[in-house]
Amino acid sequence: MSLMKNALKGLAVAAALAVTGAPLQAQEVTLKLHQFLPQQANVPKLIIDPWIERVQNASGGEIKIDHYPSMQLGGKPPELIGQVQDGVADIVWTVLGYTPGRFPQAEAFELPFMMNNAEATSRAFWQFAEANMFDSDLKDFKVLAVFVHGPGLIHSKDPITNVADLNGVKLRAPTRIINQMVSDLGATPVGMPVPAVPEALSKGVIDAAVIPWEVTAALKVPELVGNHTEFGNESLYTTAFVFAMNKQKYEALSDSQKAALDSQSGADFSALAGKLMQGADAGAREAAVANGNNIITLTDAQVAEWKAASSGVEAKWVADMDSKGFAGQALLDQAKALIKENGM
Repeated sequence: MSLMKNALKGLAVAAALAVTGAPLQAQEVTLKLHQFLPQQANVPKLIIDPWIERVQNASGGEIKIDHYPSMQLGGKPPELIGQVQDGVADIVWTVLGYTPGRFPQAEAFELPFMMNNAEATSRAFWQFAEANMFDSDLKDFKVLAVFVHGPGLIHSKDPITNVADLNGVKLRAPTRIINQMVSDLGATPVGMPVPAVPEALSKGVIDAAVIPWEVTAALKVPELVGNHTEFGNESLYTTAFVFAMNKQKYEALSDSQKAALDSQSGADFSALAGKLMQGADAGAREAAVANGNNIITLTDAQVAEWKAASSGVEAKWVADMDSKGFAGQALLDQAKALIKENGM
């Protein structure tokens, strides 16, 4: 019976070929991927470009993705999320917090000392987003991945060990919640996208920055500061990222093209991206050591002081979420539970 079905199927394909003169396949599509880091940085090199190759291979050549790093399609990093919504770009990788207030639930993962394992936290973030954000904060997009970087730390011109050392320090932070944290710790927060950090440091606009190790080499941060403050096995903070696709562009794809994208997206890709980001921390740290920089690793007792000083950020966030109509404490508890379930 199966042979007869296959024969009939073959006849149908042959008939179609006779009519069209071409194989039955979806029309090839080219997608534009836009993001803010230079091509040589770790995220483009280790995460974005290999993902593009996997999607193209999975599609059997039906999908081609052109990668535009360093904002080559124009605009500034905070405009990326609007660009993908408007169709200027088909896919973007960006920081959710570059548009303050638009994705409030994601801030749960940026709270002080929330995580120390980017792979586990990124998988938890996907699960959290799927449960809470896909139908609300992220409903206007096709979400391909959400993830976080490895342990966040302080890079500064002058040594920073105690919380009091931050008093009066002009410190760059990437998002609203992290700006609030450094303000509570006594610094003067200066919000800016990460590509602006080198010039801001060299011109004295900022004295310090919070960024993960992995991006410091591409930005040449070790040449601009002499000190790096690590929090032992803890993470002062992390940043929430999204791989987002224009929803209408995705829905216009063929079933096979959607399947190719879906096969390379989701929880596993989110976890892999977090793992690769944190994995790149070691090499960048070694480069700072080789440069002769001062690596300050806080003791457990010193970290406890920082935890106590930043503890009010959670309560403020919960109250803020409640005022927006979200169940703040429930979201925070859920985020912590998912991180724990995924391996911490």
